[in-house]
Amino acid sequence: MKAILVKQPGGPEQLTLGEYEQPLPGPYDLLVKVHATALNRADTLQRQGKYPPPKGASPILGLEIAGEVVEAGINCTRFKKGDKVFGLLPGGGYAEYTIINEHMAMPVPDNLSMEEAAAIPEVFMTAYQALFWLGKLQPGERALIHAGASGVGTAAIQLARVHKAEVLVTASETKLDACKELGAHKTINYKDPEATFDAHVLAHTNSEGVDVIVDFIAGPYFNQNIECLRTDGRLIILASLGGGKVESLDLRKILVKRLQVMGSTLRSRTKDYQIKLTQEMSSYTMPHFESGAIKPVVDSVYNWQDVAEAHRYMEQNKNIGKIVLRVS
Repeated sequence: MKAILVKQPGGPEQLTLGEYEQPLPGPYDLLVKVHATALNRADTLQRQGKYPPPKGASPILGLEIAGEVVEAGINCTRFKKGDKVFGLLPGGGYAEYTIINEHMAMPVPDNLSMEEAAAIPEVFMTAYQALFWLGKLQPGERALIHAGASGVGTAAIQLARVHKAEVLVTASETKLDACKELGAHKTINYKDPEATFDAHVLAHTNSEGVDVIVDFIAGPYFNQNIECLRTDGRLIILASLGGGKVESLDLRKILVKRLQVMGSTLRSRTKDYQIKLTQEMSSYTMPHFESGAIKPVVDSVYNWQDVAEAHRYMEQNKNIGKIVLRVS
């Protein structure tokens, strides 16, 4: 089969369309003809040699796909040949064919294209896990979503909104309107020279703060995040794009406010964990996708032959929502 290969660790120029052995489905696997896959930060890190795939996973990039079942394993009961499915993978999405455990696969809603479906799994599962499993977000609470225009950010805004929480976001000035359109109640330019984001949050909330924060920046934001949280608040750190170290920290604020600070990744979780998350997220979100109350946010669609250009675009941080590759 054709697949996108990494010639050697490095920049986007190392990506090339080549040949790779087609995978064989196990008893509980679906063999899927891939129609679309989507980019994630993990793909760019793996391309650079900084994020190896989990043991047993395909070395091919790509953590999510949408496509058509061409063969179902002998023990599969949920899907059959010809069904349109999408879902999360440990790797292998940048290819003509891939395998997915049938319990990790979800049916493509009739009102969504393959490109739209491919933009759902990683970001909505990550956002669902952060907000509800870890953050325990309740209706009426406040959530602060950093990088609100990112893939996970756009998913988190919508999930918090339909859950009837008040949504605050940080993003660059040019992306704030997009966050408002998705349902953010308060948008904050994180580059505002007049005030830091915690000052904006506290001003908006009459100094009460927020209940849940979803953060990808880590080190540079840590102390401001602590200031933003109200008593019994929960901070969920999903990445460390700004760096992993904090120069100074007053732990007494965590004690006095009874704060919870959590870190999480999704790709390294067990299959059972990912299956449970897939099924719960799907049950919660599918009616909202079908009604249009929430939607995958697709910034752009590239032919997979232009994968290097797509990776360059992601690394420029210009996208609002997901960057999708059409596999043909």
